[in-house]
Amino acid sequence: MKLRIGNVTLDNNLILAPMAGVTDLPFRFLCREQGCGMAVTEMVSAKAILYKNRNTNELLKVAPGEGPVSLQLFGSDPEIMADIAAQVEEGPYAFIDVNMGCPMPKIVNNGEGSALMKDIGLAERILTSMVKAVKKPVTVKFRKGFTEEDCNAVEFAKMAESCGVAAVAVHGRTREQYYSGTADWTIIRKVKEAVAIPVIGNGDVFKPEDAKALMEETGCDGVMIARGAKGNPWIFKRTLHYLETGELLSGPDREEISKMIIRHGALETEHKGEAVAMREMRGHMAWYTAGLPHSAKLRNDINQVGTMDELRNFAEERIGKIRSEN
Repeated sequence: MKLRIGNVTLDNNLILAPMAGVTDLPFRFLCREQGCGMAVTEMVSAKAILYKNRNTNELLKVAPGEGPVSLQLFGSDPEIMADIAAQVEEGPYAFIDVNMGCPMPKIVNNGEGSALMKDIGLAERILTSMVKAVKKPVTVKFRKGFTEEDCNAVEFAKMAESCGVAAVAVHGRTREQYYSGTADWTIIRKVKEAVAIPVIGNGDVFKPEDAKALMEETGCDGVMIARGAKGNPWIFKRTLHYLETGELLSGPDREEISKMIIRHGALETEHKGEAVAMREMRGHMAWYTAGLPHSAKLRNDINQVGTMDELRNFAEERIGKIRSEN
């Protein structure tokens, strides 16, 4: 279950994927408490760090006790990427990760994220320059390919390995797919067969059984959980237990969900102030309550929550009320 990347050995091979607007410090901390072996920050623009963008400071924060955290950078200029990697290397990060998989138009249209899968020469220059610039392990996350006609993940992985990258994470979808359809785990297996460095599989892991199936079907060394962790930090505890014992623990009851929402809200408030925290918690609360009875009405009412007291009352009374009805 342990996973070694470069000179770092993780407690286990379950990794929280980078997700913009989701994997901030408080959420990473909650996932770590539930057994996550490593978390990746929200992706950070190398140029934003270079130009000292104030909003970037929040993205760079890591808390004591978070365990190993990987800082994910994105950009397309080899020199800037290397300089920024060297600049942040002294920070509390176990790894420097490079995003070459983001499908969002504003990133792709700037030649960054998954656009780099179309320019393997530039991707190679970026990775080579970064590996030379830092002593910490450099990793890279990418997709099956940019389009279905150009699925070059295997070639991309070999290139990354030759640059000295310590591990690769592969999402089994093309950029064209975004997050639709199903992830192609076959490409993850092909990448695993093609390189000697650790391969982390990503895509369609929503429950413990999915993680086990992904490992069995692909031979991947680690499992990266993305959307399956939204509103569900318990997925790490449940998946670890299932992989170790074969026993499937039941999901959280409503009281556990209520307590987690309150704890999450308190951590967000502590780190970002009440106003920002409550805005951000609305999305998280919608994920936490998805699937509960009357969840559509709950989601609507969540938008009225504006203070920590209101959040606490909402979590205790509304989720408690549902509990007593069923």
